[in-house]
Amino acid sequence: MDTLIQKFKDHVIEKSQNPNFVHHKWFTKYHLEIVEKIAMELCDKHNDADRDLVLTLVWLHDYGKILDCDNQYEVTLMKGKEILEELGFQKHFVEKAISYVEIMDKKMQIDLNLTPIEIKIISSADGASHFVGPFLNFWRQDHPNKEPEELMEDNLEKIMKDWNKKIVLPEVKKAFENRFNLFLERCGQFPSKFVY
Repeated sequence: MDTLIQKFKDHVIEKSQNPNFVHHKWFTKYHLEIVEKIAMELCDKHNDADRDLVLTLVWLHDYGKILDCDNQYEVTLMKGKEILEELGFQKHFVEKAISYVEIMDKKMQIDLNLTPIEIKIISSADGASHFVGPFLNFWRQDHPNKEPEELMEDNLEKIMKDWNKKIVLPEVKKAFENRFNLFLERCGQFPSKFVY
């Protein structure tokens, strides 16, 4: 299984380097690799989780965004299934991975707290990764035509969705609470007092 996952990971890395993908300069290093690190830490705590499935989900969850940002959800399901099967993953594993990504993508319609642990891990890791490193700075770079206030509004909407819908594991919320508060300030949501 390790070899199959590495082949898929290599494939995703190669595809993400395409200059037609708006985030191609930073997406692997400053998003997917961070999601992987957080997800594997969470698997260490939740040893009932299927690590192979979680690791596959790390590299699958944004696959459609890399290939066709405008149709990312459909492309992830269709092309993701196609490439996993082509690489030799077992059919039942592929179906489970695809169904889990589909559930994760419905975060605005369903409560991810009620989903299997692998979905909770990948969703929480994905949401938390946006609070690490230069993610929001690169977002600004990739949207140079937007005014600062519009970018701050976009970022606020994104981090609120991450915090309220995607990060469902309590230990992740606890670990990232200070980062979340800092990002609120960076988006113009200032506390009533700064010192006392």
